[in-house]
This record gives sequence, structure tokens and C-alpha cells, in this order.
Amino acid sequence: MPKINVQLQPDGPITQLDESELVKREGEIDNDVEYTKWIEYRLASDPDAERAVHRSVDMVLKRPAVFADGAIGQFK
Repeated sequence: MPKINVQLQPDGPITQLDESELVKREGEIDNDVEYTKWIEYRLASDPDAERAVHRSVDMVLKRPAVFADGAIGQFK
């Protein structure tokens, strides 16, 4: 099984655990603004814990996030 980077305690060191010791949850958001896919892992010994030990997100914006209002033309 692959090793997953985890942080067991808040502000603690990042270590690795075997994926078999973790519970994986996945989800996604797909709307007009974004496509986001997320993964989080919790300890198999406490799968309903409030805090996940690993989270990762992959986000793609479908529209430009920067809006131009002509302010650059005011700089001299």
C-alpha cells in the first residue's frame, strides 16, 4: 500500500502512514465557476474524528479570477 503524508497533531510534524491505516473520503464540486476535487484521510481507528490528518484539493477555475477596471491606466 502507498504511504500518505499525514499530520497527526495540530502543528505537529508531517509523517507518513500506510494507506491501510486510514479512511479515505473523496468529493467534488462542479459548477459554472469551478471544478474542485478533494481527498481527505482520517485515522481508521477514529474515522469520525473532527480533524482529518490529510487533506488535498485540486481546483480549476472556469472563469478568469482577475477583473480589470482601467485602474492601471491611472498609474504614471
